[in-house]
Amino acid sequence: MALIPFYVYGDRLPKLMTEAKAPAEKKAKPPAVEEKPFTEFINQDFLPALQSALGKIGLGPVALDFSKKPIAIPGADNTPYWQVQGTWSGDRQISKQFNLYFFQEDIKGPKGFAYSVDNRPPSTLESFMIDERKVTLDLMVLYTLQRLNGQKWLGGN
Repeated sequence: MALIPFYVYGDRLPKLMTEAKAPAEKKAKPPAVEEKPFTEFINQDFLPALQSALGKIGLGPVALDFSKKPIAIPGADNTPYWQVQGTWSGDRQISKQFNLYFFQEDIKGPKGFAYSVDNRPPSTLESFMIDERKVTLDLMVLYTLQRLNGQKWLGGN
C-alpha cells in the first residue's frame, strides 16, 4: 500500500499526516483481435469485415475464399501459401479476381497482392502493406479496398 502525505490544519499549525491508499486496480484489457491465431483471425474477423466493407461500397456479391495453395502466377514456385481470394462479376459481366498472399502464418509478416480479369492468371505479384509497423484489422481492410480502387474496380475515375 502506498502512503500519501496530506496536511491537516488544526490549531492553526499544519500537521503532516499519512493516509493509506489502496492501489488502483487495473482493468485487464481484452486481447486485440489481431492477437488471435492467424487462421482464426482471418476466418472470424478479416473475411467478414472485408465482405461488409465491399457490401457497403455496393460491389455486390463477392466470393471470398481463404485457403493454402500455390501462387497462381506463371513462373512462380509451387510452394503453397495462405491466401485470401476474392472473385466477382464486375461491370459488363467481366470476371474479376484478387489474391492477398501471406508468405508467413502471421498478419505482420510479408504479404503480396495480385489481381486478374476474365479468369486469366495474374501476371504480377506486388508487395502489400510493407511500410506498416502495426498491422490492424481496419488497416488490412483499408489497404485491400485502396488496392482494388487503384484498379478502378470499386468505382469510376
